[in-house]
Amino acid sequence: MIIDKNKLPIHIGFIMDGNGRWASKKGLPRTAGHAEGAQTFRKIARYCKKIGIKYITFYAFSTENWKRPADEVDTIMKLFWQYLEEAKDFVKDNTRLIFLGDKSRFEDKMREKMISLEKASENFDEMTVAIAMNYGGRDDIVHSVKEIARMVKEGYVSPSDIDEELVESLLYTGNMPDADLIIRPGGEKRISNFLIWQSSYAELYFTDVLWPDFSPKELDKALEDYALRGRRFGGVV
Repeated sequence: MIIDKNKLPIHIGFIMDGNGRWASKKGLPRTAGHAEGAQTFRKIARYCKKIGIKYITFYAFSTENWKRPADEVDTIMKLFWQYLEEAKDFVKDNTRLIFLGDKSRFEDKMREKMISLEKASENFDEMTVAIAMNYGGRDDIVHSVKEIARMVKEGYVSPSDIDEELVESLLYTGNMPDADLIIRPGGEKRISNFLIWQSSYAELYFTDVLWPDFSPKELDKALEDYALRGRRFGGVV
């Protein structure tokens, strides 16, 4: 890929869609699709680091995904635990790890592992990988609003102090920059409650390629498309 480094997005969000359909097309159980999708996640994360993307966020499990069949949810949680066990390799690579979403729904050992990895990598700045687990864009905003309400109640801030900067600082993404590019494989053309606040001015890229088949070459196509777009942020070029 030959793209001007100045035209690369700083923050890419990935909606990892199509695992179940990929498996069904091959006559496999949906759980096999999630296992293959987990491998794609690893490949894309490493490729992003190689080409110099500073922030990547993966939509791994939404607040609505708990409604899926129990065996499918169980498989996703086992794959996530396996990733947490392997994540020390990312930490060794000077990569910061953040887990977006409400951690209280997870088992103690899983929640403790997430917090431990965040703490161990908090000062790394070569790249940030954020994984959205039990995450929803609306829940993200509600979480921030509740924190502000608590701060007002306890006298730390007054209502007149509330602005976009304060709301943004209390989102799960914290001090991460807004998303520049949201990529959704799988053929659907919606963001499905992903980074609602953070993607206000993001460029959207949709492809019919299912997530398990989404390769670095497919990412190159998205980046080439992004590089040709004119981003005005409400202004005039």
